[in-house]
Amino acid sequence: MNSQTQIELEAAAFRRLRQHLMVDRADVQNIDLMNLAGFCRNCLSRWYQEASLAKGIEMSKDEARQLFYGMTMDEWKSQYQTEASPEQQDTFRNAFSENVNRKS
Repeated sequence: MNSQTQIELEAAAFRRLRQHLMVDRADVQNIDLMNLAGFCRNCLSRWYQEASLAKGIEMSKDEARQLFYGMTMDEWKSQYQTEASPEQQDTFRNAFSENVNRKS
């Protein structure tokens, strides 16, 4: 497989993942994603923002989230986010520390 085809397939897979989380499974909570997989929609939007900045394309955190969520963060929260249980919050603190705050 040539590198351009690989890039196109990776981009298609990413778009499908974004659709899955944005449309097909908007019911899946970010806290559950982070607790189980070590990343969530916010991580994906941050990685998107970091990639754009690396290419010299200015993009704010809010702009990246809106591109990834298909709406503003406030709109998404009001439509889809539920209250996290104390157990979810405890697990999240550990997952966030291990996956987001981890030193490279």
